[in-house]
Amino acid sequence: MTISVAERAELAAAVRDLLHDECTEQDVRRVMATDDGFDRELWRKLAAQGVAGLVVGSDYGGVGLGALELEAVAEETGAAPLPAPFLSSAVLASALIDAAGTEADKHRLLPSLVAGTSVATVALTGARGTWAPEGVAVRATPENASAGPDYTLSGNAHYVLHGQVADVILVVARIDGTFGIFQVEAGADGFERTAATVFDPTVPLSTYTFDATPAQRLGTAGWDAVQRALDLGLVALAGEQVGGTRRIFDITVEYLKTRIQFGRPIGSFQALKHMAADLLLQVESATSAAQHAAAELAAGNEKSSGAIALAGFTCAEAFHTTAMSAIQMHGGIGFTWEHPAHLFLRRARTGLQLFGGSGMHRERYLSSKGACR
Repeated sequence: MTISVAERAELAAAVRDLLHDECTEQDVRRVMATDDGFDRELWRKLAAQGVAGLVVGSDYGGVGLGALELEAVAEETGAAPLPAPFLSSAVLASALIDAAGTEADKHRLLPSLVAGTSVATVALTGARGTWAPEGVAVRATPENASAGPDYTLSGNAHYVLHGQVADVILVVARIDGTFGIFQVEAGADGFERTAATVFDPTVPLSTYTFDATPAQRLGTAGWDAVQRALDLGLVALAGEQVGGTRRIFDITVEYLKTRIQFGRPIGSFQALKHMAADLLLQVESATSAAQHAAAELAAGNEKSSGAIALAGFTCAEAFHTTAMSAIQMHGGIGFTWEHPAHLFLRRARTGLQLFGGSGMHRERYLSSKGACR
């Protein structure tokens, strides 16, 4: 479904208003310290606005929007910064079910994700964290039983987003020289999940271990379905990074206007003016890259792969640079954990590695251009 620019702005504004009221800095700090790592009630409210079913078709209870709307909403979740299974459940898992599942799979799994009553995740990459075919470390073995699960899984998956709370668990595994997408029940035999130690408590990660774990395959799709889901995930991540970049930049500029030193605002000092100008360029460049990637993906253009890769490293690095500079520009207060800049810095550092990292995205961008190394 296509909506107008004005309607897209209204959708983003509705999400922004809800997060302004119920996802303040104090809320973020409180929620990230809980066992769940997110506010289930807030997630259900976001689901009622369509956030949890943004890319899910109306046949399964979703709103059936595309990459442009996803990126716009992600800018708002990143500005919060929202601790919730947005990337894992609403984007990556939902897109993978849509790309790989049968109609029966979709009707069985998607409605509860759209309603926000279930949380899904995707176990995709091994310890190397490449989020690429060579990084998949789980193997599937067909079973000949006439009833019950038709495969067993063995191996490990790392960096599983919201892996401790997910009740819909999807696994990408190697099978017969290719890849398949499998569902594992939360209480399945041989399945163990371990919470990882994370730098950013707003993005909880887990390690999954499978030891002859029963699993059911979704459809017959392979890596192409995974890549489609990852592309949407990268657009959403880039949108979150843009939102976070702009938000911490705005916080910093406001501080430069109000902090008085030597009888005048420190923003009037030439060195800080130059730093702010450089950061504004980072903000605008990242915004252009994320929105261009979303537009290319929404249009189904052949160039979308390169645009997504460009956004993948541009937005991640802009966010990290801006957050680091913001701490320096705030002076001593910026180096305290109590300052909001650290929430954004931690989210930025996580994003540098998530879904492949800047180095991999640069390689993909060069490949899309046919560049020689």
